Amino acid sequence: MSKDKEKISIEAMRHSCSHVLAQAVMDMFPEAKLGIGPNIENGFYYDFELPRNLIPEDLPLLEKKMKHIVKQNQRFVKKVEPADKAIEFLEAAGQKYKVELAKEYAAAGEEISFYENILPTGDKPMYVDLCEGPHVEHSGQIKAFKLTHTAGAYWRGNEQNPMLQRIYGLCFETQQELDEHLKQLEEAKKRDHRKLGKELNIFIFDDDVGPGLPLWLPNGGVIIEELEKLAKEMEEKQGYKRVRTPHLAKESMYIKSGHLPYYKDSMFPPMELDGGIKYYLKSMNCPHHHKIFGAIPRSYRDLPVRLAEYGTCYRYEQTGELFGLMRVRSMQMNDAHIYCTEDQFEQEFQAVNELYLKYFKIFGIEKYLMRFSTHDPKKLGEKFVDEPTLWKKTEDMVRKVLIKNKVPYVEIPNEAAFYGPKMDVQVWSATGREFTLATNQVDFAVPKRFGLTYTNEKGEEKTPLCIHRAPLSTHERFVGFLIEHYAGAFPAWLAPVQAALIPVSEKFADYARKISEELKAAGARTEVIDSADTLGKRIRAAEMQKIPYMLVVGEKEETSKTITVRDYATKEQVEMKVPELIAKLKR
Repeated sequence: MSKDKEKISIEAMRHSCSHVLAQAVMDMFPEAKLGIGPNIENGFYYDFELPRNLIPEDLPLLEKKMKHIVKQNQRFVKKVEPADKAIEFLEAAGQKYKVELAKEYAAAGEEISFYENILPTGDKPMYVDLCEGPHVEHSGQIKAFKLTHTAGAYWRGNEQNPMLQRIYGLCFETQQELDEHLKQLEEAKKRDHRKLGKELNIFIFDDDVGPGLPLWLPNGGVIIEELEKLAKEMEEKQGYKRVRTPHLAKESMYIKSGHLPYYKDSMFPPMELDGGIKYYLKSMNCPHHHKIFGAIPRSYRDLPVRLAEYGTCYRYEQTGELFGLMRVRSMQMNDAHIYCTEDQFEQEFQAVNELYLKYFKIFGIEKYLMRFSTHDPKKLGEKFVDEPTLWKKTEDMVRKVLIKNKVPYVEIPNEAAFYGPKMDVQVWSATGREFTLATNQVDFAVPKRFGLTYTNEKGEEKTPLCIHRAPLSTHERFVGFLIEHYAGAFPAWLAPVQAALIPVSEKFADYARKISEELKAAGARTEVIDSADTLGKRIRAAEMQKIPYMLVVGEKEETSKTITVRDYATKEQVEMKVPELIAKLKR
C-alpha cells in the first residue's frame, strides 16, 4: 500500500470512529442532537446536544458500545439524496444542527450525502448520518481506539450559538501505537504548564481581571526578566535599537495600516474618546514602529534600521479558544521590525533565521521546522492585499533564501499575513507536543501605505521592505512552552530561585543567612528555608519547587566554611566552598 493510501486509510478510520461514537451516543441518549464529528490529528471528536451533562463514568460505557459496533462489522454505505428529501428526513428526525448544514449545502448547490451503517447480512440502517465521507468499508476495519475526555464547544465555534458537549477520542492502526501515545499524554499531563504554573507560583488567572489576561507572580516575573535580558543582549549584538510605544491608538492608524477591516475580529471593540474619535487597544506593534521609522528622514546609508520592543498587545480571542498561556488576550511580544532595501533583504531575512537557531541551542530545542506561508491568488483584495506582482516577487525572494541556506521548510498556501509571505517556526517540546513559537514575516504593502521612504544613491525616494520578526514569540507562549519543555525544572540561569539554603536546625540558621547574603551579593537568586518543619520536609519542599541547588548547612559546614550542594537535576551531593558555587552559577 502506498504512503498516500495509508494516510487516507488512517484518516478514514478516525472519521469512521467518530460515526461509531455517534451511534453509541444515540443508543444511550435517543433524543441527542448531532453536531459534527471530524477526524483530527491522532483521533476524532463529535459534538452533541444531550439531555444531561456527561460524567467520566459515561465514557467507558460508550466505549463498550463502540466495541460492540466494531465487532458487528457494520458496513458504511454512502447514499446521495435530493436536497428537499434530505432536509425533510433530518427535520423528521429532529436533527436541527444537521438541518442547518443540509440547507447550506443545498444553497451552495453541493451534493447532500448520507452514510448508513448496515449489518453485514441486513439492509436496515442501524445508524444514519449526514456526511460526505470518506469512511472505511466496514466497522471491523477500525483498530485501536479510546475515548479520552469531554469538553464544551460552541456550535460552529460561535459564542452566540448553543454550547454542545464534545467527546474526544484517539484512534491508531495498532494497540502499540495507541499505548505509546497514551504514555506520551500522561507525560504531557505531568508537564502541563497550567498545572505547573500554579504549583510553581509562576502565573495565575483571576475572574475579576478577566479570561485570557494572565497575572505574573514574582517567580514568573524573574523568568520574564531573564528572557528579556537575553533578547536584549542578542539584539544589541545584531544592531537593533529599542523603542517603546503606547497600548492604544486611533482607529485612523489601523485603517491606514490595513489591519482594519482585515483584522477587526481579533481586536477588542473600540473606545470612543475625544468627542467620538475611536481608539483601539494595540493588537500589534508594527503600525507604531512604522510611525517611528517615518519620523526621521532616512538615507540608504542608514539602512537597515532595526527597531525592537517587548510591546504589550491585546487580541480579542474567543473565550472557547483561550488555553492557558498558549492562547491569551494580553501578550508581551518579542517584536522587531527591520526596514531594508531589496539588496539587503536576503542577508537580513537569513540573519533572523540564524537567530532562531542560536535560541534553539540555548533552550535545547532539537526538533523544529520552518513553515513558509504563501498567498492564494484567488483571494487578492479579500484576504490578501491586491498586489499580485509584489506577492510573486517577495515569495520568490523568501524561497530563494531558504533554498540557498538549506533551511528545512514546508510551503503552506493561503496562510500568509494579509500584507506579505511569512515564516512560522514550529518546534516540539520534550513531550513531542508541537508549538508555533516564532515568526518571520515580509511586509511589502504597509510601509507604502504609511509613506515610508529612504533616499537612494541617486537621490530618489524609495519604499523600504519591512521584515516583522518575533524569535521568542510572546512571553506568555514562550514561558508556557518552557514550563512544559523543562517540566518546570528550569536551568539555573532561568530558575526563579537558583539556590535554597537549608540549615539542618535553627542553630545554623544564621550561617545559612550569611551564605545567602554572599550569594545574593554575587548576583544569585537565593532564599533560606528555615521553617519549623523537619529537615526532610524542608528538602522535599525545595524539591517540589524544582530549585536547581539545595545548599544544606550544619555543624560540619559551618566549621569548615563550606556548603553541601545537592543538585536537583543530577541528584549528586558534593561539599564545596562558596566561591566555587558562585563560579558554577556564573557559568
